[in-house]
Amino acid sequence: MIAQKEAPPAGPSGGAPQETFVLNLGPQHPAAHGVLRILMTMDGEWITRAEPVIGYIHRMHEKMGENRTWAKFLPNTSRIDYLSAMHYTHAFVGAVERAAKIEVPARAEYIRVITSELNRIASHMVWWGALLSDLGGLTPFLYAFDDRELILDLFEGICGARLTYCYYRFGGLCNDVDDDFLKGARAFVKHMPPRLKMYRDLVTDNIILRKRLTGIGPISADMCRRYGATGPVIRGAGVAYDVRKVEPYSAYPQFDFKIPVYPECDSMARYLVRMDEMEQSLRIVEQALDSLPAGPVMGKVPRVLKLPPGDYSYAVEAARGRFMVRIVSDGKDIPYRVRLRTPSFSNLSLFEEASRGMILPDALAMLGSLDLVIPDIDR
Repeated sequence: MIAQKEAPPAGPSGGAPQETFVLNLGPQHPAAHGVLRILMTMDGEWITRAEPVIGYIHRMHEKMGENRTWAKFLPNTSRIDYLSAMHYTHAFVGAVERAAKIEVPARAEYIRVITSELNRIASHMVWWGALLSDLGGLTPFLYAFDDRELILDLFEGICGARLTYCYYRFGGLCNDVDDDFLKGARAFVKHMPPRLKMYRDLVTDNIILRKRLTGIGPISADMCRRYGATGPVIRGAGVAYDVRKVEPYSAYPQFDFKIPVYPECDSMARYLVRMDEMEQSLRIVEQALDSLPAGPVMGKVPRVLKLPPGDYSYAVEAARGRFMVRIVSDGKDIPYRVRLRTPSFSNLSLFEEASRGMILPDALAMLGSLDLVIPDIDR
């Protein structure tokens, strides 16, 4: 008996059936921004299905957290999302401090906010330069990295690292900031507003960028909720969800700042959210510098840290959205369970549905607007 050939699916307009082919985007592809593979079933230039394939750089961070002491897992946190390292370490130390009821000095909390917001700006600069590189504009990438170097210089001065930091400790910080850091941070706060204006004149108001992003890649608030998408993705869908406001932590309640929200739901809305966030981060850093309290940067922490048995969690607003650490303790000096809730995984999950029916160049623009970090997905 001769098997019947399955009829090809209808074309994107619902007309005559078209033959499809499978296009491998990655796992080594500039637009993937890491070891990400997307199996794209194409009907001509239109995408009928886009299936993300992950796991190429899975490093078992959660299992590693269950095989070492609480303190020895600290360096791992900055390697999950290496562009948002301060936020990730903040979530882990916050969970442990909440469980062990460790009091953190006010000065340490203020410095955590300063370094976290500078890290947010540095992360958004990488996203900005990389997105525009995907769209064919290479010059803005150089401007972004030129400004980002100023932040990395400041971080190197206080913790010796430029990318994967291990600056936070249970109960505070590994060391206090010096005058060079404070002067450099103030200089950066003054340096960036004119540069952001230049970014706007050079790129944001450019008609080519507007045509590439406006109306492209619509992601509704309902879709964000169904997939758990957070950060600029859901704020670009008109929802003012930000962990710093919804679940206030650290010293954030002491500062006045706005949550940028755009209701258009397209790639341009997500772009504008991040550009506005950089301005708000500068505003937070300036307030924290002006009101930075004196005092120690380390609280009282037991020499051998054993958390009371229980289930604890702590969430922060990282550069890509809500990052939450959940730890389960059985009273030993090694965690019983470590669970990481990362924003990039949720933000990628909606790509298959959101990209259906798009042409490939538009799908890549939308993928760039999600600002994915692949180790954050695989972890």
